[in-house]
Amino acid sequence: MNEIKRLGYTWHLRQIMAQHNLWKSTELRPLLRDRGINLSDTQIYRLVTGTPERISLSVLVALCDIFGCSPADLIEPRVELRAAKTANAPRLPPSTATPRHPLLTASDS
Repeated sequence: MNEIKRLGYTWHLRQIMAQHNLWKSTELRPLLRDRGINLSDTQIYRLVTGTPERISLSVLVALCDIFGCSPADLIEPRVELRAAKTANAPRLPPSTATPRHPLLTASDS
């Protein structure tokens, strides 16, 4: 059966930072700078508190180096939606379809 999958991911940077006793996003800045990554405080805050839509590989590699982890530790993929393709979805024959609003008859009013 053909199906459409909508994939998402969970970003675990905040949890990994906590495991390493880093509680503030500002504590990450010097660690990134030591690895040649110069991000603003705002960019680092968003990286820590949000779920990034895009991340450069150099930032990802720096985070892995800082925390001694792999990209899989930071990014957990998941299936958000699984559905049949519309063109291949089963359809009810017209005779078995139930109308959404039954018609009122003269005796009902």
